[in-house]
Amino acid sequence: MRVLRRADVRAVLDGEEKTVLDVVARTYAAHDRGEDALPHSVFLRFPGNTTDRVIGLPAYVGGSEPAIGMKWIASFPGNVARGGERATAAILLNSPLDGSPVALVEGAVVSARRTAASAALAAGLLLEGAPEGYDAGVSLVGCGVVNREVLRFLRARLPALRRVTLMDHDRGRAASFAASCRTTWPELEFSLADDHEEALRAHRLVSLATTAGTPYLSLDACAPGTVVLHLSLRDVLPESILKARNVVDDTDHVCRADTSLDLAARERGDRGFVEAEIGALVRSGAAHDPTRTTVFSPFGLGTLDTALAAHVLSEARSRGLGTDIADFLT
Repeated sequence: MRVLRRADVRAVLDGEEKTVLDVVARTYAAHDRGEDALPHSVFLRFPGNTTDRVIGLPAYVGGSEPAIGMKWIASFPGNVARGGERATAAILLNSPLDGSPVALVEGAVVSARRTAASAALAAGLLLEGAPEGYDAGVSLVGCGVVNREVLRFLRARLPALRRVTLMDHDRGRAASFAASCRTTWPELEFSLADDHEEALRAHRLVSLATTAGTPYLSLDACAPGTVVLHLSLRDVLPESILKARNVVDDTDHVCRADTSLDLAARERGDRGFVEAEIGALVRSGAAHDPTRTTVFSPFGLGTLDTALAAHVLSEARSRGLGTDIADFLT
């Protein structure tokens, strides 16, 4: 049993955005081919508490590098105001040969980077063939860990990106986010939006990564051809979802748990508004839609966490990272 701390995970993944993008793309393609097993996530909520939750994501990834894993991720938004982290996570990996536990991997970094990589991958696919300049700017709504990682992976996937507009209900947080990002990416130009509509109008690429629990956002301010990365799943009003071109990671997974798409499906009475799943687009290619807003809503497949954690474990072993517990099962 090998234990990998956050420092070990970062040592493997820092600077390896293209590798992570490749792992995510291969895992999505495997999902489209039916080479995985992906039960529904388990939501643990607490009596009298509508904000905090812990989610369990079990998964099996098949193919040439099989992996079994379970991500256990806690989201406690109140931690941010106390100077802590909203999300903390651990990933347990089991041997595909005998099922025995082989690793415990710090999961928050894996989770944030697989989420960001999936967003950047989708952005590249869904902007394919768009007019010049559509990939030159992005609006980030929600200035937390996930959108910082989204920016990191967009820089790797869309090298023409130069302008970033930030929107957060806490303007001070947005300003601090901009200052921190300027240090990492001095070539980028940052500005702050006063409201959501300004952010949606600013660029043809938008990333939503908030802690919203109830949809509040109309996409009417988006220009035709805008791609919205709807990572937090509960921002966009159902009526805007129903007017958009919708791409998801897995239709059955994302249309549940009171997501915007779940509410849209209830309102419409079916899921026919979902046009495509990202795994199919990875395999066959995608085209930009200049006439409508395209919304990518990834539920966050546990296969991504398992595949990326397995990659981290393999690299950590080769580099001698982590702590082995030889007598874990004795």
